[in-house]
Amino acid sequence: MKITKLETFVVPPRWLFLKIETDEGIVGWGEPIVEGRAHTVAAAVDELADYLIGKDPLLIEDHWQVMYRAGFYRGGPITMSAIAGVDQALWDIKGKHHGVPVHALLGGQVRDKIKVYSWIGGDRPSDVANNARAVVERGFKAVKMNGSEELQIIDTFDKVQGVINNVAAVREAVGPNVGIGVDFHGRVHKPMAKVLAKELDPFKLMFIEEPVLSENVEALRDIVNQTSTPIALGERLYSRWDFKHILAGGYVDIIQPDASHAGGITECRKIAAMAEAYDVALALHCPLGPIALATCLQIDAVSYNAFIQEQSLGIHYNKGNDLLDYIRNPEVFKYEDGFVSIPQGPGLGVDVNEEKVREMAKIGHRWRNPVWRHEDGSVAEW
Repeated sequence: MKITKLETFVVPPRWLFLKIETDEGIVGWGEPIVEGRAHTVAAAVDELADYLIGKDPLLIEDHWQVMYRAGFYRGGPITMSAIAGVDQALWDIKGKHHGVPVHALLGGQVRDKIKVYSWIGGDRPSDVANNARAVVERGFKAVKMNGSEELQIIDTFDKVQGVINNVAAVREAVGPNVGIGVDFHGRVHKPMAKVLAKELDPFKLMFIEEPVLSENVEALRDIVNQTSTPIALGERLYSRWDFKHILAGGYVDIIQPDASHAGGITECRKIAAMAEAYDVALALHCPLGPIALATCLQIDAVSYNAFIQEQSLGIHYNKGNDLLDYIRNPEVFKYEDGFVSIPQGPGLGVDVNEEKVREMAKIGHRWRNPVWRHEDGSVAEW
């Protein structure tokens, strides 16, 4: 079997899909995307195609090593996301070739389902409380919320109080046994992150996510001493070499690699195993589309330290085009009692609606994240 074609599709709301074709008629799908840089990643995939055309798609590990090492310049979000999408599609092909789900080729599943959380929005305490209550009424046992708006490196306590008020409202709305993740989104610098982490301790959070940017990881030494809340980080790390320093330093309790950014199934499986050796939990990052979620669930299926999965059903980014709109078998993501089932179909387990993909690719997107500024006019972290 040989790879004959790679084709990318920029589709709304902000996704990039990849189809890999073979001379035996088996096709695989991947989701290589950097949000806000879809066309750049598509160009990177096109460059990788020069090597992949004519190769045996089943030699996944060798292809991964060539795509990573033979480029000389390696790492970073664009290259690793392009590799990730190719890797996902190759695993999809291999699973379909053997007639089994990807997790069966990775040693077999250790769980039948995994807990999921849903993102909640809202600017006022009453809004986030109502949104959290609605999510829990839909069956979710965990939620995630943004911790704050923009914060300067040193800011006033009224901003801190606003965060406290929102979190307090959510905790009161959902009760003591629903998990709450608070995402600082890299918006907070070390001085204020220390204050916030300590102030949020009474709310018994599931985790604080990205209390500081990944490049400021040394700041976590001070932050972890201010709180008993688990610290999560990793959506902006792209390889096991990036995670190596995080894990060896003992900076985090939960890692959050993104299987569409961090080298796909091949690499994220290795990252998960590294984390298990350090007794660190896995919560794969995935505010993306159905192929990305199916990919994550294959990794969750075989990773002992996986405990919860992010997913984008109903998230505000997906307005007009949601998680289930691009697949013919939406039942594959069986949500029940706060969990989602591990897919059991061949490959990634999702039946991509190619006609829908091609139709929406005519519309495409040029999604960009907003540019925020502080009161003094300087640019703020989003």
